[in-house]
Amino acid sequence: MERRLVRWLPRRVLVLLVAVALAQAVLVVVQADALARAVAGLDARLLPVVAAAVAGRAVLAWAGSGVAGRAAAGVKARLREAVLARAGAPGAAGGGSAGGSGGGRVTLLTRGLDAVDPFFAGYVPQLVAACVVPPVVLAGLVAADWASAVVVAVTVPLVPVFGALVGLRTAEWTGRQWELLRRLGGHFRDVVAGLATLRAFGRTGHQSAVVRRLADEHRRATVGALRVAFLSSLVVELVCALSVALVAVPVGLRLLDGRMELAAGLLVLLLAPEVYAPLRALGSRFHASAEGVAVAGEVFAVLDSPAAPTGGGRVVAAEGPPEIVLEDVTVRYPGADRPALEKVSLRVAPGERVAVTGPSGAGKSTLLLVLAGLVTPESGRVLVDGVELGELDMAAWRARLGWVPQRPHLFAASVADNIRLGAPDAGDERVRQAARAAAAEEFIEELPDGYATVLGDGGAGLSAGQRQRLAIARAYATDAPVMLLDEPTARLDVRSERLLVDAARRLLEGRSAVVVAHRPALLSVADRVVRLVDGRLVPGDGTGARPSGSFDESPGGRCGGGVAA
Repeated sequence: MERRLVRWLPRRVLVLLVAVALAQAVLVVVQADALARAVAGLDARLLPVVAAAVAGRAVLAWAGSGVAGRAAAGVKARLREAVLARAGAPGAAGGGSAGGSGGGRVTLLTRGLDAVDPFFAGYVPQLVAACVVPPVVLAGLVAADWASAVVVAVTVPLVPVFGALVGLRTAEWTGRQWELLRRLGGHFRDVVAGLATLRAFGRTGHQSAVVRRLADEHRRATVGALRVAFLSSLVVELVCALSVALVAVPVGLRLLDGRMELAAGLLVLLLAPEVYAPLRALGSRFHASAEGVAVAGEVFAVLDSPAAPTGGGRVVAAEGPPEIVLEDVTVRYPGADRPALEKVSLRVAPGERVAVTGPSGAGKSTLLLVLAGLVTPESGRVLVDGVELGELDMAAWRARLGWVPQRPHLFAASVADNIRLGAPDAGDERVRQAARAAAAEEFIEELPDGYATVLGDGGAGLSAGQRQRLAIARAYATDAPVMLLDEPTARLDVRSERLLVDAARRLLEGRSAVVVAHRPALLSVADRVVRLVDGRLVPGDGTGARPSGSFDESPGGRCGGGVAA
């Protein structure tokens, strides 16, 4: 994970950090040598050299911090752009939990990616220093006293070893802390979004308790991570102190016996701690950046999620509703025990309206996502007018689709703009015609500003039936030859359902359509009904009439497993 993060840094930044660390290492040796000779020889003329070395190290530290800070800001911006682009890409799995939850995604893009700052601005520069400074200082120590250099060379590896042993535990605690923060942020965002509903049903008190419990869990995890981090600092400091003592005691004895010059002894005592100093600082920087490394797991999960095929081949012909054929299509989501769809074969004739029924979790919505090119089958083929879906231009194919989901999203814009979302060039007359066909014109005209009325985010102020009829109008305005409807009558009252079914009948006239439906009223708009159970098309009861010219979908037909009604 750390290597993947470092790859996001421009190479010139790493080169600059190495140059800064090398210059600092040289100045450390120069400063220690000048100070040792000034003290041993009582030579004040060397003090300006010491002062210049100290000033040079300060300037280099400031320059390195500035380079790392700007690089961190740039990397964060690029990561945010990549996550937004990948999470919004068709077929993106969304990176696990972070991608699947709106609140989790918000937490990842804001507080989550901010946690990457200490990694790039602190840990990476210190890691470079820990690799460059000790060898250079150790070389100076060899020139001063090879026996002390041997002791330092033997004890230096103990610092990263003990730091790593405690650091593994720190990484575990920090990962748990980040997961709890993600859950807290996601849940809080979802609670705020649904506050009106919670108040209507008197559930605000319960959700307050849930948020309080999640916050308390995150607090305890944070304290636990800090406790382990402090333990790591204690271990590293103890190892460094003992190592320096192993050097200092023999040097003191040799100075007393007269076997070492004072200048050499002072130089050894000044350089020995400088060998360990970058490694000690690296431990603390590691713990400060541990949360960022944990967040990187979520980031790369989003970036690594499989994408839907973009297609670059033939473009679907624009005239008329197409024939759509699924041949042994199998879809399996990552981590799932069983396929969402298993060897599904189905043919939708040009202009045919097929309803898909089945229990929840049977794979009905997945079937629509496959047809829209938003989910890539594990095996099997999807053919559109005889051309495989993967060979089509996805933008051209999706331009031919009208989509009506269970929960259509309405934006904080005017009613007219929400209707023309799928057809930005649609004029006012086309918008009114679509609203009329969706039986939405009556309630739209009763709004304060009619079609110019600005809706709240998510269609706040409209009933569920009104939102669904606007979704029907939006699909109608596209004039797309293929329509995909995902249970649009779910959770509607009888009157709203009747109006929506009448609107759906007008919408689907003369178009190829696949309609996911539970309630019998919507089945009346279909020419044929098939049933999905556990991801398979199985024989069952169907309603509607077989369209003229359709082929046999009985178990002995071409695409066995369907139900002709």
